[in-house]
Amino acid sequence: MFANPPDGERHDRTPVGWFARAVRVPGRERRILVQSAKATLAATAAWLLATLVLRLPQPFLAPYAAIFLVEATVYRSLRGWLQQVGSVATGVLLAAVAGQLIPWQAVALGGVVFVGLLVGSWRRFGDSGVWVGVTGMLLISYGTAREPALLGDRLLETALGAAIGVAVNTLIFPPLYGERVAAAADRLATALAALLESLSDLVRRDEPPEDLDDLLSQAQDTRSQVLAAEEAVGLTREGRRLNLRRGRPADGTHHERALRTLLGLWPAVSQLITAVRTTAERREHPFEYPWPDAREALADLMHRLAGAVQAVAVAGEPVDLDECRALLEKLERRLVTAEEDGVPARLGLGTMTLPARHLLEMLRDR
Repeated sequence: MFANPPDGERHDRTPVGWFARAVRVPGRERRILVQSAKATLAATAAWLLATLVLRLPQPFLAPYAAIFLVEATVYRSLRGWLQQVGSVATGVLLAAVAGQLIPWQAVALGGVVFVGLLVGSWRRFGDSGVWVGVTGMLLISYGTAREPALLGDRLLETALGAAIGVAVNTLIFPPLYGERVAAAADRLATALAALLESLSDLVRRDEPPEDLDDLLSQAQDTRSQVLAAEEAVGLTREGRRLNLRRGRPADGTHHERALRTLLGLWPAVSQLITAVRTTAERREHPFEYPWPDAREALADLMHRLAGAVQAVAVAGEPVDLDECRALLEKLERRLVTAEEDGVPARLGLGTMTLPARHLLEMLRDR
């Protein structure tokens, strides 16, 4: 679905190589290029409309607002328009009040900035809250706070620029982030599968490992991939809100289900890591390392689960779990019937088998 660039182009970090990737390959570079072009278009259109059509004097706020409203998602643009217009209107009102009540410009400027920053911290203003103090400061410093017509012009410029920015971002290639979901699913599946393979190799050993630092480091890396995947899902879902391109392959819906399945596997994999550590530190716990033939079946199960996890990332592809089920049934029969293993060894086997069963159930119900 998402093409990969040639090897030479992928590693070319020159401006020419960056531009070539932006043109040829859907992804981050192309999105930056498109959003930059859209912001340029919005700023230019806002300036021309404010100067040539509305004949507004010094309409610097129009292109400024237009640029900032070409946001990462259409939803943020629309929300930002409301927040920005509200914060600028509040700043204009503060400047008007200060201009009428305070005859000293320096005192009026300080008061407007102080009150504006306090008012702008209201969470409803979001990131646009700083505009309350900044707008008031600009109007006081330019000496227009006592001229109602000019105050109205500033508010009109901001509303106009913000509206153009929102319109451009909404109507011209509104941004989608489907490739992030696909890439996150691939990375997370690879990380989880590699972790399960490492656990499989550890369990096959005749003696429990003395040093688990590498395993714990790998688990931390996988946890980072989980957090990145959750962020990708959130951004992709937000990108589809109010987006005219929603429903196209690039919106990420096709890969989101696979990524949700992979995210759901992490708690069980984490429990499996804890179980291996518990048996590896048997001098402090009542669990013994399982017998060699039981460990071999458990290691095979982890190996098969790793392959199944990797297959989940390929959206729409079937995942074969028959061998996993057979191995799990073999282990559970041993837990019930192999009394010669002894209670501590059976406890050790059971504490590793339970999270493996959870993994299999989640893969089956994906």
